[in-house]
Amino acid sequence: MSTESFSLNRSNVPDASEMRFGVIVTEWNNDITDKLLEGTLRILKENGAGEHAITIMRVPGSFELIYGCAEMARHGLVDAIIALGCVIRGDTPHFDYICSGVTQELAQQNTNGKIPVINGVLTVNTHEQAEERAGGKLGNKGEEYALTAIMMVDFAWALQK
Repeated sequence: MSTESFSLNRSNVPDASEMRFGVIVTEWNNDITDKLLEGTLRILKENGAGEHAITIMRVPGSFELIYGCAEMARHGLVDAIIALGCVIRGDTPHFDYICSGVTQELAQQNTNGKIPVINGVLTVNTHEQAEERAGGKLGNKGEEYALTAIMMVDFAWALQK
């Protein structure tokens, strides 16, 4: 799916005023992840989430998101977790190992866990591509991750009724 053609329908976003969100952000590439965080927080708040309902924690890098998300979910203080990171391809296979490990484990947490975990890890070839997706010409993916989290909490709650 092309980034340019994708857009979540913002007209029917559920009210997030009763929802609690955890946002785990990597320090690595923080010039990008801080912008993703800004977009995420903006959308959560625009849709009703209060400051008190958003817990932000930081981890060193994208691989550490695995532990951070698992622990936050285990403590049961939030209804969804948004994992924000950025991995930029380099000259070694490290990129492939990190991206694969994080993707597989976050998928596993979604399969076996009790709350949605949103994979907000940008995986790009260049720093320029990351900037384009963190408030640049392709928008801010953090906004999409927040919308997804709100919609997935609503989905989970609908199943409990």
